[in-house]
Amino acid sequence: MRLAVLKERRPAETRVAATPETAKKFIGLGCTVAVEAGAGLASGIPDAEYAAAGAEIARDAAAALKGAGIVLKIRAPLAAGEGAVDELSLIPRGALLLGQLQADEAQANAYAKAGIEAGAMELLPRITRAQSMDILSSQANLAGYRAVVEAAAAYDRAFPMLMTAAGTISAANVFVMGAGVAGLQAIATGRRLGGRVSATDVRPAAKEEIKSLGAAFVGYESEESKQAQTAGGYAKQLSAEFYAEQAKVVAAHIAKQDIVVTTALVQGRKAPTLVTAEMVRSMKPGSVIVDIAADAGGNVALTKPGELVTTENGVKILGYHNWPGRIAGASSSLFARNLLTFLTTFWDKEAKAPKLPAEDEIVKGVLLTRGGSVVHPSFAPAKAA
Repeated sequence: MRLAVLKERRPAETRVAATPETAKKFIGLGCTVAVEAGAGLASGIPDAEYAAAGAEIARDAAAALKGAGIVLKIRAPLAAGEGAVDELSLIPRGALLLGQLQADEAQANAYAKAGIEAGAMELLPRITRAQSMDILSSQANLAGYRAVVEAAAAYDRAFPMLMTAAGTISAANVFVMGAGVAGLQAIATGRRLGGRVSATDVRPAAKEEIKSLGAAFVGYESEESKQAQTAGGYAKQLSAEFYAEQAKVVAAHIAKQDIVVTTALVQGRKAPTLVTAEMVRSMKPGSVIVDIAADAGGNVALTKPGELVTTENGVKILGYHNWPGRIAGASSSLFARNLLTFLTTFWDKEAKAPKLPAEDEIVKGVLLTRGGSVVHPSFAPAKAA
């Protein structure tokens, strides 16, 4: 089984879908691993390290993909007209493609037409068995860390309280909006850097998680908020009245903050607006807002995706693309291990190839196409009664 690892060509993408560590393990499973030349350079991994692990260094995408049965990528392959290389047409029919494909109905149909078995790892079900292959969690964790580190770099004062002979500098007030994986890591990192950290989340269980990390909880609480969580642990849609009261509490708090980190994402939809223009105007000059959700439209009304902007009142808003890619070495390492875990979970040792049972809950959640047809329940055509 030939396994191909391609160089990422989409803008702002610095990660790579396999590392020398995982390449070596795939070789141990009986695979021949081909890595496109330069695939790991943006993540700090030279071709020589892949070669030392036993991988073949292919001169280009076509050479890497020739005869491949498995293709690993971070982002969806480029199709005709999207870039200089039509990666999609180069993938052999019947190959298994795995990555963060951001699939929609049109894309799923394109994979089916090309005869590719595409697995969108971002659709992995949130179950215990799947935790070690969950790319969203592994990447969000690092995004939360990096967001606070970059906030500290952009902030023109100190994070911790500093007592010097010349006087005392107060600790930074850090407010994290959303206590999912990224938010909890942002809270922990803000605390490690010495900030005074507070956080908010509408889910009742998040309050205890926030407090367990040493941060103060901020939020409007009511009888309705006690039911703000689904059985799967996600936030539920609440009434307009609740959100209006929550906004009042948050607005009063934001005006006193030095650093605000927003982390709210909704799978497949535009990110919700958490910080209005009025809230930004209430902040002190020199304050910093980090919008992790910038790629999905942003949680901040004044975010410009891909840019750092400074508002008229001197607030810096960091709306960079691809936050995990801003810590590419670590992100690549975890992403690559997620893919390795998925494949080894379904690896047939005798055939030296993956075997994906159609009835398995994880396979059902991830696999978009099979045998030239769209099979994912979110994209497959409805069957006639």
